[in-house]
Amino acid sequence: MSTSSPPIVSAVRLRKCYGSQRVVDDISFNIERGEFCGMLGPNGAGKTTTLRMLVGNTPNSGGELTVLGRPIPADARAMRARIGIVPQADNLDPDFTVVENLRVYGRYFGLGRRAIDQRIPELLKLAALDDRAGFRINQLSGGMKRRLSIARALINRPELLILDEPTTGLDPQIRQNIWHLLRQLQQDGLTLILTTHYMDEAERLCGRIILMDHGRILADQTPQSLVRDHIEPHVLEVHGESVNAWRAAHPLNGPIRCEQLADTWYYYGANLEHLVKSLDGWNGLRYSYRAANLEDVFLKLTGRELRDG
Repeated sequence: MSTSSPPIVSAVRLRKCYGSQRVVDDISFNIERGEFCGMLGPNGAGKTTTLRMLVGNTPNSGGELTVLGRPIPADARAMRARIGIVPQADNLDPDFTVVENLRVYGRYFGLGRRAIDQRIPELLKLAALDDRAGFRINQLSGGMKRRLSIARALINRPELLILDEPTTGLDPQIRQNIWHLLRQLQQDGLTLILTTHYMDEAERLCGRIILMDHGRILADQTPQSLVRDHIEPHVLEVHGESVNAWRAAHPLNGPIRCEQLADTWYYYGANLEHLVKSLDGWNGLRYSYRAANLEDVFLKLTGRELRDG
């Protein structure tokens, strides 16, 4: 990542209001060239509105926003010619083949036939779809459709790729395959912005996390720094029919934090070995003892209450 060139994205006190409600509330951040940045937050956090402003689909109510050096929304059209967008839901044309989807999308960017024909074999290889070039969309698996959506977003050789929950609904093997593709793109120098509800995905892929809630930025750090600075090192999860009896027999002492979510109790601390040992011999209990992760940070900073929408 180079910090000598201007940032790919620069937001200064960016704001979006709907009536009296501030959906995005004076947030500021830069995204540098070559970064892989995750934008995380619960439903209603403001991250989707932020991305819509970033790509020029929603005008901001205040503040300043530049993308690829261009003021947004004033120069949004020129900016969009230099970025790629992978939406959450596949919007591939089912009447076209794989190659035809790529070719038509290239024409949207004003690319000539020769340039498109040169680009298509590169994208098919990148997405491991060489042997599916003539297939129609309904002949592709879910993972193939996702890879094609990513390949299509790269037809114009973008300087910035924005991915909105790219692996939602995919099985673990396909997710791993998509992760490999995205890491390869970053290694090739592309700047990426990712939204996802999979914390393991963000932790594996992103070098930086912008965590939002209620329209504001709660944290802006590497995943490792977030875990180190905002959560205890170890987590014990306990659930089962005997959990209340076990809790009554082993009252807490020492610097241990405890929370309940549904039928599971979560214990956080620097050393939970004595609690783990106390679980031996109890029937009807299941537990997991592990290192803290990004999901623990997410839940601590944004809360555990259920949010619809």
